[in-house]
Amino acid sequence: MKTLSIDIETYSDQPLNKCGVYRYVESPEFEILLFSYSADAGPVKVVDLACGEQIPPDVLAALEDDSVIKWAFNASFERICLSQYLKYPTGNYLEPSSWRCSMVWAATMGLPLSLEGVGAVLGLEKQKLTEGKELIKYFCQPCAPTKANGQRTRNLPRHAPDKWLAFKKYNIRDVETEMAIQDRLAKYPVLESVWDEYHIDQEINDRGVGLDMELARQAILMDGRSRAELTQAMKDLTALENPNSVQQMRNWLSLNGLETETLGKKAVAEMLKTAPPELHRALTLRQQLAKSSVKKYQAMETAVCADGRARGMFQFYGANRTGRWAGRIIQMQNLPQNHLVDLAEARGLVRCGDFEAVELLYEDVPDTLSQLIRTAFVPQDGRKFIVADFSAIEARVIAWLAGEEWRQQVFAEGKDIYCASASQMFGVPVEKHGVNGHLRQKGKIAELALGYGGSVGALKAMGALEMGLSEDELQPLVQAWRDANPFITQLWWDVDRAAMDAVRYRYQTETHGITFTYKSGMLFITLPSGRRLAYVKPKIGENQFGGECITYEGVGSTKKWERLNSYGPKFVENIVQATARDILCYAMTTLRHCSIVMHIHDEVVIEADRRMSMDAVCEQMGRTPPWAEGLQLRADGYETDFYKKD
Repeated sequence: MKTLSIDIETYSDQPLNKCGVYRYVESPEFEILLFSYSADAGPVKVVDLACGEQIPPDVLAALEDDSVIKWAFNASFERICLSQYLKYPTGNYLEPSSWRCSMVWAATMGLPLSLEGVGAVLGLEKQKLTEGKELIKYFCQPCAPTKANGQRTRNLPRHAPDKWLAFKKYNIRDVETEMAIQDRLAKYPVLESVWDEYHIDQEINDRGVGLDMELARQAILMDGRSRAELTQAMKDLTALENPNSVQQMRNWLSLNGLETETLGKKAVAEMLKTAPPELHRALTLRQQLAKSSVKKYQAMETAVCADGRARGMFQFYGANRTGRWAGRIIQMQNLPQNHLVDLAEARGLVRCGDFEAVELLYEDVPDTLSQLIRTAFVPQDGRKFIVADFSAIEARVIAWLAGEEWRQQVFAEGKDIYCASASQMFGVPVEKHGVNGHLRQKGKIAELALGYGGSVGALKAMGALEMGLSEDELQPLVQAWRDANPFITQLWWDVDRAAMDAVRYRYQTETHGITFTYKSGMLFITLPSGRRLAYVKPKIGENQFGGECITYEGVGSTKKWERLNSYGPKFVENIVQATARDILCYAMTTLRHCSIVMHIHDEVVIEADRRMSMDAVCEQMGRTPPWAEGLQLRADGYETDFYKKD
């Protein structure tokens, strides 16, 4: 046997979408119901485990044989469930190196991350059967006890033999659909280096990260008490039945002379600047109540495994436009920042449940709990965290790609890019906390907002007006940044032309070491690393201003498959972020044996022996990949006994 394509159907009383597969399989109720497989692309067979059938010995042996390649759509689900079926203890799972995931393959082609979605876009003859959702709900999840069903809490095959027969057909069809996807994508193989990155990702997900569950539990209790007290204070102040109601609150503010269309975060912050004392108090309470400080802690409770670790937090190729990761379950990618100077002390007070002290010392309890979320991630077994991240990675990559020499020089000399940018824009020396220091803020906001073709709107979205810039300053700021960065501006339009020509004339184009190829209804952008970005069914269309642009099919902001448009600066954003991702992957490969437990954007977190050197980790991480000669990289780090934003 060389290959094995697999799809399974399972039962557990745990909610898979909330707890993740690692916790899902730990339930005593967990079992595999159906196991469909195809050996070496042969006919699909189904093993009815729920009705007493057994997986053939040669197939069982293949699961643990690293020379047999196992395929599945979202393969981590099958791998972890089968590890449990084979009675692997918590924290031990089938070795990922011989597994391949057809969902990852589809993602590398810019396709949806669902089997149903991929089948529909590819127009497969054998599509995923649509009745599956209803059958999964019936057989794979607990059911509500009723008089009609004899008060049972689970549906078994004998309760609906016809549905069970349909479920087996559905299970077989999933394997057929997965194999059809592989056939259709066969001429676009995934690079071996990307499969290697996938296996590193699976190792990190399997390893998991330690959680301080005592801190999480106390935070949840504290949040409950805080919310009750804040709600009561709001009721006492406003006499409203439900002060959390936007409509009731808006009406109350209106009666007290303050009209507002929205009670969004920005709007409330703006009103607080001028509100009279009574309204100021109500708006402050409203702001505190709106803090969703407890959801991440609740997600930790739902996801934590028996050994105190959370697993499966990272979705490989989750952002298929760039190949970057997406967060899952606890969502590490959007953790609140921490600015408390005495973080350890605040953490200690929450951990021992001292509500009065937290309220007295920090006033805003929800905000304090929110700032402590990161600190719930902790090293275990007497180890420490080494946190290392790339300094200004996107700014470095775009300067390198564009050949913007003055920026390269700034990075080579280890200077502040915001000061240097302001200096270049305004033609005067700028030093942080020194000469013309006030201009650094303008340099910073321009750097953050304008690198990918952004204009006045991008500056506003980045908070330029809130930072004290006037409306009149914005357009000159845009022009000053573009004048200071002519090679980056040129890069946008060179990329625009190269992509447009590749789609229009159906041939290969190249600029700045990036290749654009039109092939079989796809636009491929080959990055310096050799990895390709894929855009489905590209054509020349019209943008909102009546000019030409490239349109292609993909998952848009509505989460639906639709036609999207792109142009030079947006393609450059994809290219830069994808290249930054490849640099992170290179660093993760070099640090593979250092127990990486988390990675967030351009940062890695290592659970390290106390003797491990942070400087050595940063030096290793800051090494330039062989394909990025001349790129100025730097990694900075710190050591800590709990995760935080340094």
